Amino acid sequence: MSLIIRNLTAFTFISCLLLFTTSAHAESEIYTEYFSDLAVSGYDAVAYFKQGKPVKGDNDYSFEYKKATWQFSSQAHLALFKANPEKYAPQYGGYCAWAAADGRTASGDPLQWTIIDNKLYLNYNAAVKEDWLKDAEQFIIDADKQWPGILK
Repeated sequence: MSLIIRNLTAFTFISCLLLFTTSAHAESEIYTEYFSDLAVSGYDAVAYFKQGKPVKGDNDYSFEYKKATWQFSSQAHLALFKANPEKYAPQYGGYCAWAAADGRTASGDPLQWTIIDNKLYLNYNAAVKEDWLKDAEQFIIDADKQWPGILK
């Protein structure tokens, strides 16, 4: 009998923990992976604009912005971000732009990115990015209408 109670207690605890982390995670303004506070999965948000590709950030060049840690590959990129984070931070907090257009959140993959009108957008995966690019202009209009209300 005590084994059943222990298993039930463990199951209840894990279920509550998952519910809490899912709820807290979904309401974060900036997407970070579970058990991490790194924005853009640790990639340098400025590098997309300056180098035209994703570049891993370095812990030595970190900055906290909107309750997330942003990492950069150089002091120069860190300085640019600090001076104007809204210019470099991905739209919709780094959540998938296609999902935001649909009124929900999904993780944004820093390797599935696009810059449109000097704004960075991330998508969930390559297939979603391909679909999103077919009508990105309309998806952006739709997502802009829904964001940030999705987080509530």
